[in-house]
Amino acid sequence: MAKSEKKRVIITFKSKDKRADKTEDKVDIVRNTVSSDTYFFNANDWSRGQAVPSGMPTEQIGYDVNLYEAPIVMGSFTEEEIKKLKKNDNIAKIEDDGRVYAMHNHSQFSHLQYEGQPIVQSETIPEGVNQIKAPNAWQATQAMGIKVAILDTGIDYEHPDLKENYKFGVSFIEDESSPMDFNGHGTHCAGTVAAAINGEGVVGVAPSAYLYAVKVLSRTGSGAWSSLIAGIDWCINKKNMDIISMSLGGTTAPSAVEDICQAAWDKGAILVAAAGNHNGEVIAPARYPSVIAVSAIDGSNAKASFSCFGPEVELCAPGVQVLSIRAGGGYVRFNGTSMACPHVSGAAAIAKGTHRYASNVSIRRLLAQTADNLGNPGRDDIFGFGRVDPHQAAFSTTVPTAVPGLP
Repeated sequence: MAKSEKKRVIITFKSKDKRADKTEDKVDIVRNTVSSDTYFFNANDWSRGQAVPSGMPTEQIGYDVNLYEAPIVMGSFTEEEIKKLKKNDNIAKIEDDGRVYAMHNHSQFSHLQYEGQPIVQSETIPEGVNQIKAPNAWQATQAMGIKVAILDTGIDYEHPDLKENYKFGVSFIEDESSPMDFNGHGTHCAGTVAAAINGEGVVGVAPSAYLYAVKVLSRTGSGAWSSLIAGIDWCINKKNMDIISMSLGGTTAPSAVEDICQAAWDKGAILVAAAGNHNGEVIAPARYPSVIAVSAIDGSNAKASFSCFGPEVELCAPGVQVLSIRAGGGYVRFNGTSMACPHVSGAAAIAKGTHRYASNVSIRRLLAQTADNLGNPGRDDIFGFGRVDPHQAAFSTTVPTAVPGLP
């Protein structure tokens, strides 16, 4: 990297009580250390509906996370500026930003129509929603009022199956200020979580849950880890989300991503993420202890060939030929742990719907305890505790006080 070139980094500060400058704001510390024309947005800016100004250079865009547990500043700096920042005693670590990707398997046939497509005059329960027995829970709850954030490519909030449950959206993608989905991945995931019962199309696992689009991936299906950090910060700082659904990930990630996930968990959010699609080790952020890692199974309850596996897998759900909503209208089937993840996010919303005063710790234990075991007794590397079962979770009269291997 040339001295004048800038690269995007994630700066984690020491907690305020451990800094040499205990009263100075961390953004001011950055500005006083280096000469920067960066504008540092924060969750308050987005809560007022502020978006990144059109045409604003990426290297001038920063983000300030105002959490004691995760004091993070993100921005673009030259090599010389980064060296100066690393010498500052108030800073704990500086990490390179990187890329995060949607976790579904693209197919050259994804544009084709399939047999058994829903028609406008009918209401179709997708095979995966039925496989996890979600409809059996609806007489108890449809998760009305439970807030689910879809951290993804956005949501097609104009689709008739989603407009009823869609509540708000925000974008952390510099050149896509709208939360509208221009890729299709986020819309598909949102449909699995909470497509409404409206007399047409498909139905989601939790058909009355509230949906929030948090765009952290662009129309290409990729984004920066810094955008994901900003999105999670917004979820917990401004909207107090019940569930954060992340059908995305990468094999390597800055440790600051784990820090923000842990902060979200500590503040009461249930975090769910796709295990990965390369038939190998579980990816970030699913592999973090604060996150429910979801592997994918097929219609016969066998491991999907592409699904990642390992000791971090906590639950499994359908991820092969999953029918859901297509951005721009209609319906489509996708494969991936991306498709398994929202089944579990919807199940968490269902469980929360009948145990509204239960903590995220209790809901997580409940999902594990009530899962349909598909492998060896207990937990294994393929299925985790088993296939998620929102019916059993909803009707459980007790919430477990402890589950081995869980917080």
